[in-house]
Amino acid sequence: MNDLSAFPITRKWPARHPDRLQLYSLPTPNGVKVSILLEELGLPYEAHRVSFETRDQFSPEFLSLNPNNKIPAILDPDGPGGQPLALWESGAILIYLAEKTGRFLPQDPAKRYETLQWLMFQMGGIGPMFGQVGFFHLYAGKDYADKRPRDRYVAEAARLLGVLDQRLAGRDWIMGDQYTIADIAILPWVRNLVEHYGAGELVDYPRFEQVQRVLSAWQQRPAVLRGLDMPPRG
Repeated sequence: MNDLSAFPITRKWPARHPDRLQLYSLPTPNGVKVSILLEELGLPYEAHRVSFETRDQFSPEFLSLNPNNKIPAILDPDGPGGQPLALWESGAILIYLAEKTGRFLPQDPAKRYETLQWLMFQMGGIGPMFGQVGFFHLYAGKDYADKRPRDRYVAEAARLLGVLDQRLAGRDWIMGDQYTIADIAILPWVRNLVEHYGAGELVDYPRFEQVQRVLSAWQQRPAVLRGLDMPPRG
């Protein structure tokens, strides 16, 4: 039996199956990166909902695992050396799970670093810029009379989509015929930009035909469909 009692987060979210990986998350673009990868890998895991409505992310228990108060975070009872590992930051978690299982990250060193390059493209560009578009278009920013901040982020989001569209030309996935953590990191944000933020018209999404093609194929994967709804509402 795996003992996770040393981790205060388990007091707020008790592990019913302590032998399984514990996921603390919400179905946001960053959150579903990890749940989708876990579904693709077929790893047993237990999903715990960190509710923003009740400010769970600021609770002492959650902060004990992630002092940056952001989802997702994981607690793997079978970490390196067989010891439990607590980990946060979605990109780090994707790399960890891919290396732990030997899947969705190429073994060839050159292709591995190329995949990580595109993962960082999402972490440093697509995520922050698309998120700002959402703020200024859908949330509080929409009420600002000055539209220059919104337009700045819209222009940058469109530029990033152009970079991605060019990369995907003639390829099934970002790394060609191999589906990787780069796709799992980037495509939830593209989906969110268009479907949740409703910013497709702003960024002229119809002109990015390769992105549309790959996003459509991605959304038909059974593991993606399952992971997009994790953790479910209780």
